[in-house]
Amino acid sequence: MKIKFFSIILFIAYFLSGQTKESNNTESKFNDNKFKQLYEEFSSPNNFRTASGAPGPDYYQQKVDYNMEIELNEENDILYGKSIITYHNNSPDDLEYLWVQLDQNIRKNNSPSLEKNPSSISELKQIESFVDDLLLKPFDGGFNIDYVKDSNGKNLKQVVNNTMMLVHPSSPIKSGDKYIFSIKWNYSINNHVKKRGRSGYEYFSEDGNKSYVIAQFFPRLAVYNDVEGWQNHQFWGNGEFALNFGDYKVNITVPADHILEATGELQNPKEVLTKVEFNRYKKALNTQDEPVLIVNQEEVVMKEKNISNKKKTWKFIAKNVRDFAFASSRKFIWDMMIVPINGKNIVASSLYPKEGNPLWEEYSTKVVAQTLKTFSKYTFDYPYPKAVSVHAKNQGMEYPMICWNYGRPEKDGSYSDRVKYGMISVIIHEIGHNFFPMIVNSDERQWGWMDEGIDTFLQYLTEKEFDPEYPSRRGPANRIIPYMSGNQKYIAPIMSNPENVFQLGPNAYAKPATALNILRETIMGNELFDFAFKTFSKRWMFKHPTPEDFFRTMEDASAVDLDWFWRGWFYSTDYVDIGIKNFKRFYISSEPGKKVKDIFDGYGITKNELSPLVFMVSEDEESFNPDLKDGNPIEKSLPLKKFIDENFLNEEFNKLKPSNYFYEVEFEKPGGLVMPVILELTYVDGSKKIIKYPAEIWRKNDDSFKKVLVSEKEIKNLTIDPNEETADINLSNNNWPKIELPSDFEKFKSKIKG
Repeated sequence: MKIKFFSIILFIAYFLSGQTKESNNTESKFNDNKFKQLYEEFSSPNNFRTASGAPGPDYYQQKVDYNMEIELNEENDILYGKSIITYHNNSPDDLEYLWVQLDQNIRKNNSPSLEKNPSSISELKQIESFVDDLLLKPFDGGFNIDYVKDSNGKNLKQVVNNTMMLVHPSSPIKSGDKYIFSIKWNYSINNHVKKRGRSGYEYFSEDGNKSYVIAQFFPRLAVYNDVEGWQNHQFWGNGEFALNFGDYKVNITVPADHILEATGELQNPKEVLTKVEFNRYKKALNTQDEPVLIVNQEEVVMKEKNISNKKKTWKFIAKNVRDFAFASSRKFIWDMMIVPINGKNIVASSLYPKEGNPLWEEYSTKVVAQTLKTFSKYTFDYPYPKAVSVHAKNQGMEYPMICWNYGRPEKDGSYSDRVKYGMISVIIHEIGHNFFPMIVNSDERQWGWMDEGIDTFLQYLTEKEFDPEYPSRRGPANRIIPYMSGNQKYIAPIMSNPENVFQLGPNAYAKPATALNILRETIMGNELFDFAFKTFSKRWMFKHPTPEDFFRTMEDASAVDLDWFWRGWFYSTDYVDIGIKNFKRFYISSEPGKKVKDIFDGYGITKNELSPLVFMVSEDEESFNPDLKDGNPIEKSLPLKKFIDENFLNEEFNKLKPSNYFYEVEFEKPGGLVMPVILELTYVDGSKKIIKYPAEIWRKNDDSFKKVLVSEKEIKNLTIDPNEETADINLSNNNWPKIELPSDFEKFKSKIKG
């Protein structure tokens, strides 16, 4: 009899548990398990890269040194160069050939990249774009390779495949050996304003001068590593660069009246600067409060009118950098200051034409300084000697120690907040790239988000330190909602090659930045996140991390299992939509509700046989009406103290927590993306309380789950994610009672009213 009685109790308990899964549903959801570990997606740990996310004992990377002579021909817009390259084979493999990147070949008029996208006739076009797109002959750029020779001057066999060149050394390069060879080349410089490009020149018709921002200007060795072998994926335009660290010695010859800045430290400032400029240069190296003008606007105006026909050679040396770029023009105003970072003085400077003033003189170098300080705080002390911001119309592009940035006032010098903050944001972003990927050297060709998304996340932190009220465009959770709620046909996972995503900006910049911000603010907390993130940054300084190295390190250094987070945010296109499915109030009753009473009747037992029992009756049961006080309907809730006194441990009552109200809330997630549930309770007296359920609440309840709320005070309403910190795309199901939200059209009308 006892066994039978126990079975009945178990049956009742199961019946009342609110299980949502049908008993006859045998479909396995293991393959869709949001909490399944990422073993299938991750490579196996090995001696090169460990399971902790750190470099292993056999980790290696190649080193490539360049000794270059460069000349800029301003009259014909041609760049000439020759380089002596020393390739250090630190891999365990003997290399029979080398792959060299020829990224300028994307500008050849027969480049496949010109035909990679479909085209159509637009019924309305501006005259300039009509001419440029349909009538002008395409610009014919690309590298002209004069020779590739070994150290003895012997020509080496080479084969050009679009943007890659295969070079056959005189003999295989043994593991541990180095190989020296040379390349001579030239190419026509493009107008980066007319035809968008990462580098080139801008022509100023008002004074007939040009400013040059020059990058991808030399044949660069591709990366060979333990992950890809040769990373020789062609350059199609979106996927950026995979590059080796090395030492550079570069001499650049330009017109004598040009001001030039580049990657590395200037070796001959006294030779290339006037006496006045050199004295200001020395002063700037000891000034940290305000930038010092080395070349001012009045001096630039004079240069624009009196063009020199002489030449000067600027000499630079850069240690342990992955690339080299430079900017040159007689139009450049130049200012500079130092930024102390943990006892080391870093040079922050800016180059800009008069067309950038007064905006650039007021903000650029100060923003450079702020960026170096904030990024260093969250990662590592900035290790390079300088950081330079260069004004270039429509440009935002990064290189070691130097970058191009847009933001131009109107001709009368006026500018809007949009232009101002746009300029500040792009400077923060591009200077920030010195950390990712110039130092933490990810493979941009394959994983665009690893530099762009991480950099955008730190950009957001920097913007807030620059100005707490900064109107950040990317980072806050609610800013990613329009993208994540869009048409799934045009959304790709973050873990996609940059060439294969529909909307590169939201995918590689905004969404990963938002994900990391949510991870820091809502899931891990600042302290845990910041320690783990700094651990990753320091582990992979001057090395080549993969996404797995990042994911593993963040877990290894925090003791937080985040596989569910990486799977949802980075490997899927699920979106956040968590709602309140149901909300019930329960009462303590002297009689069972209809559901329980039916079970009693079915088994022929009475409540007295099971006494003492607590009967919890929902206010929506047919047999319950709290307004009816006599007759057969169940009475209104018994007073808790009376119930306890009569049935259980009355002497312990004062030790119990105040519990006058009992509720059951059911949550659902139509969007599929697993996230913590942040619930705000608003009581009848107007007070509020926040309850947070961890993401793990969904691990066995993928569609919905229920939670019991025991309260001293009566709950008036519920709100999910009251501060909009989870990127929930649908707020219409976030409240109980449900609130009718205004439509997009009604919001628009309200915005423009009056």
